[in-house]
Amino acid sequence: MNPFLEVENLTYTYPDGRPALRGIGLKILPGERVALVGPNGAGKSTLLLALAGILRAEGRILVDGTLLTPASLPRLRARIGLVFQLPDDQLFSPTVYEDVAFAPLYQDLPPGEVHARVEEALAGVGMQAFAGRMPHHLSMGEKKRVAIATVLAMRPAMLLLDEPSAGLDPRGRRELISLLNGLPQTLLIATHDLDLAGRLCPRMVILDGGQIVADGESRALLADADLLAAHGLV
Repeated sequence: MNPFLEVENLTYTYPDGRPALRGIGLKILPGERVALVGPNGAGKSTLLLALAGILRAEGRILVDGTLLTPASLPRLRARIGLVFQLPDDQLFSPTVYEDVAFAPLYQDLPPGEVHARVEEALAGVGMQAFAGRMPHHLSMGEKKRVAIATVLAMRPAMLLLDEPSAGLDPRGRRELISLLNGLPQTLLIATHDLDLAGRLCPRMVILDGGQIVADGESRALLADADLLAAHGLV
């Protein structure tokens, strides 16, 4: 099976000269669920931003066999969607419906298609009844669901999620795990929540200092206390 996402020698340096990513190589197959874990400053969020085409990094990124370039980016953004850690970075419209409709409208889809996608995306996250609500009146868990719906409305094949459980209470966290577990998309989840990673992702990649230091079965890596401790994970 060919990888859906393939990264070759990906390197990124911050404007102040600090290296953020150092020669990242990674392959993710269609339908895989992969946890990306590591200490603060490891480069997890930077990697997701590069994969989504928001940061321009050196190296090669292939999405479903297509090289990510400025020319291919608009098309590939419909194939691979990024959900930010803070939903308020993703929600800015007066209503939930308008937030979820924004990306399909930007793609100049017909009104009927836009409506169908909004309905489908909200149903996928259990938020149909909230379509007319103001996003800033929602709970954190509800905002997270709507933020995911804004990406699902583009019908992507892969989701990149940055710290999806951050800021959630235990109930919200359980609901999020259940939601993500039911999605058919390929998932790459950057998280400090090792329990969530173990529950959702059979495969785990440990990133530290901008480099991949381990890549394997989640169960095996989570059982390696020395490895976790060496890279600031508990």
